[in-house]
Amino acid sequence: MKPTILLFNITDKARYDGVIKAALPLRVKIKKINREEYLQPIGYLVGKKDIEPALEKYDGPELGDEMLLFSDLAGTKLNQLLLSLKKSAVRINLKAVLTQNNEKWNTIQLYEELKKEHEALSK
Repeated sequence: MKPTILLFNITDKARYDGVIKAALPLRVKIKKINREEYLQPIGYLVGKKDIEPALEKYDGPELGDEMLLFSDLAGTKLNQLLLSLKKSAVRINLKAVLTQNNEKWNTIQLYEELKKEHEALSK
């Protein structure tokens, strides 16, 4: 699969442009996820063929924070992207890498888990 970055709830144009600018040199696929897609499994959203889509659409509230998910980014590329984001002053606290553990989670499940982890690390 092609290295992919999923963008969630990044509505500020300058911040969105900052993420795009940081990612473009790495030649990764960038996909903005709409709120209606939040019940889809994360693995499905990045294009994994073996993960079935959810049939229903999300109609709940928007996430409380911005979130990024990285898929199929090797260590060096991921580090370059994170450094580039840092240099561009685009700070997004909720970030994850696609794993076998989270590929079947939906956006809401991933968001809740990342929020817990971020709060625990912030203490």
